[in-house]
Amino acid sequence: MRDAYAVDYEQGAFADWRAGQRSDPDDRASWWEPWHTLIADTLARGVVIRRARIVSEPVSEYTRFLHYETYTNIVAGEQVRWLPRRQASAIALPGNDFWLIDDRLIRWNHFTGEGASGGGEVSGDPAAARLCAEAFEAVWERATPHGEYKIR
Repeated sequence: MRDAYAVDYEQGAFADWRAGQRSDPDDRASWWEPWHTLIADTLARGVVIRRARIVSEPVSEYTRFLHYETYTNIVAGEQVRWLPRRQASAIALPGNDFWLIDDRLIRWNHFTGEGASGGGEVSGDPAAARLCAEAFEAVWERATPHGEYKIR
Protein backbone atom coordinates (compact mmCIF):
# COMPACT_ATOMS: atom_id res chain seq x y z
CA MET A 1 0.00 0.00 0.00
CA ARG A 2 3.04 2.27 0.00
CA ASP A 3 4.33 4.23 -3.00
CA ALA A 4 7.94 3.46 -2.14
CA TYR A 5 9.78 0.90 -0.07
CA ALA A 6 13.40 0.98 1.00
CA VAL A 7 13.80 -2.64 1.97
CA ASP A 8 17.41 -3.76 1.94
CA TYR A 9 17.05 -6.64 -0.52
CA GLU A 10 15.52 -4.35 -3.17
CA GLN A 11 17.82 -1.35 -2.88
CA GLY A 12 20.43 -2.73 -5.27
CA ALA A 13 17.87 -3.88 -7.83
CA PHE A 14 16.05 -0.54 -7.68
CA ALA A 15 19.32 1.38 -8.08
CA ASP A 16 20.24 -0.79 -11.07
CA TRP A 17 16.80 -0.20 -12.61
CA ARG A 18 17.13 3.56 -12.06
CA ALA A 19 20.48 3.39 -13.88
CA GLY A 20 18.74 1.86 -16.90
CA GLN A 21 19.55 -1.80 -16.30
CA ARG A 22 16.64 -4.17 -16.94
CA SER A 23 16.36 -7.81 -16.07
CA ASP A 24 16.03 -10.07 -19.07
CA PRO A 25 12.76 -12.02 -19.06
CA ASP A 26 14.44 -14.69 -21.19
CA ASP A 27 17.33 -15.14 -18.73
CA ARG A 28 15.31 -16.70 -15.95
CA ALA A 29 18.40 -17.84 -14.05
CA SER A 30 19.42 -14.20 -13.54
CA TRP A 31 16.24 -13.23 -11.66
CA TRP A 32 14.68 -16.46 -10.38
CA GLU A 33 15.07 -16.21 -6.61
CA PRO A 34 14.14 -18.27 -3.58
CA TRP A 35 10.86 -16.29 -3.46
CA HIS A 36 9.88 -17.43 -6.95
CA THR A 37 10.69 -21.04 -6.07
CA LEU A 38 8.56 -20.77 -2.92
CA ILE A 39 5.65 -19.40 -4.98
CA ALA A 40 5.98 -22.09 -7.66
CA ASP A 41 6.20 -24.85 -5.04
CA THR A 42 3.20 -23.46 -3.16
CA LEU A 43 1.12 -23.27 -6.34
CA ALA A 44 2.06 -26.85 -7.15
CA ARG A 45 0.24 -27.82 -3.92
CA GLY A 46 -2.95 -26.21 -5.29
CA VAL A 47 -2.72 -22.91 -3.41
CA VAL A 48 -3.77 -19.72 -5.19
CA ILE A 49 -1.57 -16.68 -4.57
CA ARG A 50 -3.00 -13.25 -5.26
CA ARG A 51 -1.21 -9.94 -4.78
CA ALA A 52 -2.93 -6.56 -4.93
CA ARG A 53 -1.07 -3.28 -5.11
CA ILE A 54 -2.71 0.02 -4.23
CA VAL A 55 -0.84 2.88 -5.88
CA SER A 56 -1.02 6.64 -6.19
CA GLU A 57 -1.28 8.09 -9.69
CA PRO A 58 0.74 9.37 -11.30
CA VAL A 59 2.85 6.53 -9.97
CA SER A 60 6.14 6.93 -8.14
CA GLU A 61 9.42 5.91 -9.72
CA TYR A 62 9.50 2.97 -7.33
CA THR A 63 6.06 1.83 -8.52
CA ARG A 64 7.35 1.97 -12.11
CA PHE A 65 10.16 -0.33 -11.01
CA LEU A 66 7.70 -2.71 -9.29
CA HIS A 67 5.43 -2.74 -12.32
CA TYR A 68 8.31 -3.64 -14.62
CA GLU A 69 9.62 -6.38 -12.32
CA THR A 70 6.16 -7.90 -11.70
CA TYR A 71 6.61 -10.17 -14.71
CA THR A 72 8.76 -12.32 -12.39
CA ASN A 73 5.81 -12.75 -10.00
CA ILE A 74 3.54 -13.61 -12.93
CA VAL A 75 5.98 -16.19 -14.31
CA ALA A 76 6.19 -17.77 -10.85
CA GLY A 77 2.40 -18.06 -10.89
CA GLU A 78 1.11 -15.20 -8.78
CA GLN A 79 -2.00 -13.33 -9.85
CA VAL A 80 -1.32 -9.60 -9.54
CA ARG A 81 -3.70 -6.66 -9.76
CA TRP A 82 -3.28 -2.90 -9.42
CA LEU A 83 -5.71 -0.41 -7.90
CA PRO A 84 -5.30 3.35 -8.15
CA ARG A 85 -5.49 4.79 -4.63
CA ARG A 86 -8.36 7.12 -5.62
CA GLN A 87 -10.49 4.03 -6.23
CA ALA A 88 -9.72 2.67 -2.75
CA SER A 89 -11.13 5.60 -0.76
CA ALA A 90 -14.34 3.81 0.25
CA ILE A 91 -12.54 0.59 1.29
CA ALA A 92 -11.77 0.00 4.97
CA LEU A 93 -8.09 -0.95 4.74
CA PRO A 94 -5.81 -2.22 7.52
CA GLY A 95 -3.13 0.22 8.62
CA ASN A 96 -0.27 -2.01 7.45
CA ASP A 97 0.73 -4.12 4.48
CA PHE A 98 -0.11 -7.75 5.04
CA TRP A 99 -0.16 -11.28 3.74
CA LEU A 100 -3.33 -13.20 4.59
CA ILE A 101 -2.89 -16.96 4.72
CA ASP A 102 -5.93 -19.25 4.55
CA ASP A 103 -8.18 -16.35 5.60
CA ARG A 104 -7.05 -16.80 9.19
CA LEU A 105 -3.37 -16.00 9.67
CA ILE A 106 -1.94 -12.53 9.03
CA ARG A 107 1.69 -11.65 8.40
CA TRP A 108 1.83 -7.89 9.07
CA ASN A 109 4.67 -6.01 7.37
CA HIS A 110 5.70 -2.92 9.31
CA PHE A 111 7.75 -0.12 7.74
CA THR A 112 9.56 2.94 8.98
CA GLY A 113 8.61 6.39 7.73
CA GLU A 114 11.44 6.13 5.21
CA GLY A 115 10.12 2.82 3.86
CA ALA A 116 12.67 0.48 5.43
CA SER A 117 11.46 -2.71 7.05
CA GLY A 118 10.26 -2.16 10.59
CA GLY A 119 9.89 -5.90 11.13
CA GLY A 120 7.09 -8.34 10.74
CA GLU A 121 4.45 -9.69 13.04
CA VAL A 122 2.21 -12.73 12.84
CA SER A 123 -1.35 -12.63 14.17
CA GLY A 124 -4.21 -15.06 14.31
CA ASP A 125 -6.70 -12.46 15.55
CA PRO A 126 -10.02 -13.47 13.92
CA ALA A 127 -11.37 -9.89 13.72
CA ALA A 128 -8.20 -8.63 12.06
CA ALA A 129 -8.19 -11.58 9.64
CA ARG A 130 -11.81 -10.82 8.72
CA LEU A 131 -10.93 -7.13 8.12
CA CYS A 132 -7.99 -8.15 5.92
CA ALA A 133 -10.06 -10.68 3.95
CA GLU A 134 -12.89 -8.22 3.34
CA ALA A 135 -10.50 -5.41 2.41
CA PHE A 136 -8.53 -7.61 0.05
CA GLU A 137 -11.64 -8.88 -1.73
CA ALA A 138 -12.92 -5.31 -2.15
CA VAL A 139 -9.57 -4.24 -3.60
CA TRP A 140 -9.37 -7.32 -5.84
CA GLU A 141 -12.84 -6.67 -7.30
CA ARG A 142 -11.94 -3.09 -8.26
CA ALA A 143 -8.34 -3.70 -9.32
CA THR A 144 -6.96 -4.15 -12.83
CA PRO A 145 -5.04 -7.31 -13.77
CA HIS A 146 -1.33 -6.68 -14.23
CA GLY A 147 -1.33 -7.22 -18.00
CA GLU A 148 -4.02 -4.59 -18.43
CA TYR A 149 -2.80 -1.95 -15.96
CA LYS A 150 -1.15 0.97 -17.72
CA ILE A 151 1.29 3.10 -15.75
CA ARG A 152 0.22 6.74 -15.48
